[in-house]
Amino acid sequence: MNALIESLQPRFEGLEPRKSSDHPAVQCPADLILPLIECLRDEFEYNLLSDVTAIDWSEEESPRFSVVYHLYSVKEARYIRVVTNCVDDENPSVASIVALFPGANWHERETFDMFGIRFEGHPDLRRILMWDEYPYYPLRKEFPLAGIETELPDSEIGEETKAKVLPAPMMGGPFVSKSGAPMSKAEPRAKDQSWTEWQKKTSLEDGGEDK
Repeated sequence: MNALIESLQPRFEGLEPRKSSDHPAVQCPADLILPLIECLRDEFEYNLLSDVTAIDWSEEESPRFSVVYHLYSVKEARYIRVVTNCVDDENPSVASIVALFPGANWHERETFDMFGIRFEGHPDLRRILMWDEYPYYPLRKEFPLAGIETELPDSEIGEETKAKVLPAPMMGGPFVSKSGAPMSKAEPRAKDQSWTEWQKKTSLEDGGEDK
């Protein structure tokens, strides 16, 4: 695989190998992501796009957002991970690869929905899990683990029912799973269900029981 990366580097200036504990990985400049993906598909037979997702490195980091692509060669039974950094921390964006892999359509919409990363050239970049007017991006670092109480998308229903979208029911992380316990008791659960980002955490710090 190192031979593959070395063969690509003269053609894609700035392409660098990335540390990885599983599959080979490369860091690609944002302006070369389309030709690199096309090259991997057409010349190296990475003909299956298995995933597109993103990383939010935090508000203090720059570049803040990276987009991650996982490609698989059906013929050779091998993966490669391609990572590119978004060009703008405030309004992150990267070129859409839907023209190369139509299956990227929903992956890119989900990444847009959860991280707020725009995929330039996407044919229909709408939210896919949250409603269009939802004001947050739930997988960004600043989004609280407990969720945020939000008005229902339909104001008429909200006014009639006096209901809102409630925060996540298992608020109060970090979540823990005791090792060695039966699977039925090893599901993630909050140490203190009463704690939220807006209230002081009390149970563990004040001698409360670790649930």
